[in-house]
Amino acid sequence: MSVEISVVVPVYRSAATLPDLLARLKAVLGKMGVTHEIILVEDGSPDNAWDVISELHRQDPDGFIAIRLMRNYGQHNALMCGFRRSTGRYVVTLDDDLQNPPEEIPTLYRAMLDGNFDLIYGSPHDKQHASWRNAGSRLINLFFRTVFRSPVNVTSYRIIRRELVLSTFGYDLNFTFVDGLLAWNTQKIGSVGVEHHTRGVGRSGYSLTKLATLGMNLFTNFSLLPLQVISACGALCACLGFMAAFYYLVQALLSNITVPGYASLMVTLLIVGGVQLLSLGVMGEYLGRLHLNVNRKPQYVERQVFEAGERADTVNRAA
Repeated sequence: MSVEISVVVPVYRSAATLPDLLARLKAVLGKMGVTHEIILVEDGSPDNAWDVISELHRQDPDGFIAIRLMRNYGQHNALMCGFRRSTGRYVVTLDDDLQNPPEEIPTLYRAMLDGNFDLIYGSPHDKQHASWRNAGSRLINLFFRTVFRSPVNVTSYRIIRRELVLSTFGYDLNFTFVDGLLAWNTQKIGSVGVEHHTRGVGRSGYSLTKLATLGMNLFTNFSLLPLQVISACGALCACLGFMAAFYYLVQALLSNITVPGYASLMVTLLIVGGVQLLSLGVMGEYLGRLHLNVNRKPQYVERQVFEAGERADTVNRAA
């Protein structure tokens, strides 16, 4: 029997919410009356999330597929693992902290059936994140709209058509930004309003550092914009330098300069030096990521897999 909906959930720091999440997912999908599968990808969580998953699978072996990764590879790499395990006609992704209520899955599903879309994002009516996290999300979305010229805000709550999911499988490098891979392959992207709840327990797996890394993955993998910006800065500095040089040359010929200006010299050196260091840093990011990808840093590696219907015994499998 073919699967209509696959639900992929990256798991990180969510041992306390997993039982409730799984129960609500099963209830919602059961009420929808569609064939489905649930795939939990434990992404090197520092808490006892895998122990909780193992116990839940022991209690209900047919309820879901569980995958344990070798280490923490990041949310987007964990999603790629879940995508490759999925078989559904549509794939739904959501967070494990219950801020994306599973009860909104029918909303996403109806929007996909009613519209001519390959990808639909669940856009929160009112985000219940901390202010710094909302600011980081807005910045990521600004980057996304700039790079892909898309009016849609990306979120972790998505429903994706199977054909679009398959189009991402050719990308097996480490620095993954799922929304960029999806936007590379379709322009039929929409959004629908959904609820967003406050986080009941624990804390977000995203820090400012991880958000910054995600932004760098977006730019360095999908755009030359940072290189183009520093090129423009270099050209601007060069033009200003030539103009200043011409001005001071004329002033010197007219004998209007008697004492060399220490302040102007230092300002010029600091500005030019700063632009040069910034340029080297951006180019270093590109070169470093190229180096790691050439060395085939893995996108993810599976440590254990519990298939649906399988007893919760250890199975070692490489991705």
